[in-house]
Amino acid sequence: MLDPELLERVTARRAELDELEEQLAKELADVRAERDELAFAERVLERVSEQLADERASAMPAPGQVGGRAVMLIPPREPGVEEAMLPPDYQRILAAVRQAAGPVMARQVGEMLGVDISVRGKLEPLRGKLVRLVDRGWLRKLPDGRFTTCL
Repeated sequence: MLDPELLERVTARRAELDELEEQLAKELADVRAERDELAFAERVLERVSEQLADERASAMPAPGQVGGRAVMLIPPREPGVEEAMLPPDYQRILAAVRQAAGPVMARQVGEMLGVDISVRGKLEPLRGKLVRLVDRGWLRKLPDGRFTTCL
C-alpha cells in the first residue's frame, strides 16, 4: 500500500509543475508574439527605408556625362563656381530674374524669355528650372512663390 503522505507530496509537486508549465507556456507565447511583432516592424522599416532611399535618389540632381565623367548639370552655388558654368538656358533665366525690377513669378520670367506662357506645358518646365536654381542656391523663392536673386 502507498504511503498517503508521499502520495500527497507527489500530487502537490505535480500541481506545482503543471502551474509552472502553464506559466512558461504563457511566457513562451508572449515571447513568440513579441518576436513576430518585431519581425513585422523590421519589414515595415525596411520598406520605408527603401522608399526613402528611392525618394532621395530621385531628388538628387542627375549627373550628366562630360568626357566620360559624371558632372552635375546645375552645380550648387559656392565659391569657385561661376555662373558661366551653368547651361545657357539657365544663364538666360538668371539674367531675366536679375533684370526684373523686383521679385518675379515664373510667368513673368517666361514672358521675358519669350516662352508661350498660355501653354501650361511650356511654363511648367521653366518653373522646374527656376526651382532647381533655388535648390542649388542661385535664386531665392519667396513665400508668395516669386523668385529673386540671392544676395
